[in-house]
Amino acid sequence: MTEKITDKTEALAAVKDAGWELANVSDELKADKEVVMVALKSFGDGLQYASDELKADKEVVMVAVKDSFALEYASDELKADKEFMMAAIKAGSQLEYASDELKADKEVVMAAVNNDMYALEYASDELKADKEVVIAAVKFYDATFEHASDELKADKEVVMAAVKDSGDALELASDELKADKEVVIAAVTDYSEQGLNHGDNFMYASNELQADKEVVMAAIKASGTTFTYASDELQADKEVVMAAVNNDVDALLENGSIMDALEYASDELKTDPEILGGVDVDYLKKRGIL
Repeated sequence: MTEKITDKTEALAAVKDAGWELANVSDELKADKEVVMVALKSFGDGLQYASDELKADKEVVMVAVKDSFALEYASDELKADKEFMMAAIKAGSQLEYASDELKADKEVVMAAVNNDMYALEYASDELKADKEVVIAAVKFYDATFEHASDELKADKEVVMAAVKDSGDALELASDELKADKEVVIAAVTDYSEQGLNHGDNFMYASNELQADKEVVMAAIKASGTTFTYASDELQADKEVVMAAVNNDVDALLENGSIMDALEYASDELKTDPEILGGVDVDYLKKRGIL
């Protein structure tokens, strides 16, 4: 067992560049504000080793939370202090550790969803159903739409905001909105920051829209691979198949997507000379597609 450091000078030297060494100082030094502040500057999570009194000291805790998730170790009193929590959240702390009362405070939660990608998960049920809060949250981090209320997953304004940020949000939308042409087209024409759209979000559209030529053509323009989810009727439609095969040839030839699209075409169109003129027939034969 490591012998506890009882000398303050020795303790300051130990924790200066290795704040976790605060665990190995005496209880008296864990209650020494100078020692603890030095430790926290290099290791915020060292707050867990500080005395209860210092875990309730705003100045000490603020130093800790600036570079870590140390708010977990702060006193319950500070976690319920609105002024402190607003400052901590803006410094990067998580709403997860706030008191239940503050998780239901709209001002606090709005600050959190604009700084913390996981904040909506910990907001009160009432605020998960607040349109302003949820729209702000999904604009900051699209995946947090998962934690919105069912009511807002059926709200077109909210869902449009979500799918425009990330088409994948369509998966979480209500069945009614998965059948809404405007929503689905917005979702399937979403592009990632890298300028890519893999088309998989089209699988979440209603069967009716997967059979809607206008929607499918719009989806294919964004990504030829969305053709995978088109209805059997449209997979036998030459215009649709040509669009899938010819979409962004240069980019798609690099990853094979253009050739994968033909895999789902009707047998008749797989032998259509005009369509085959735009693909690598030998490659497709090797893959067993032709």
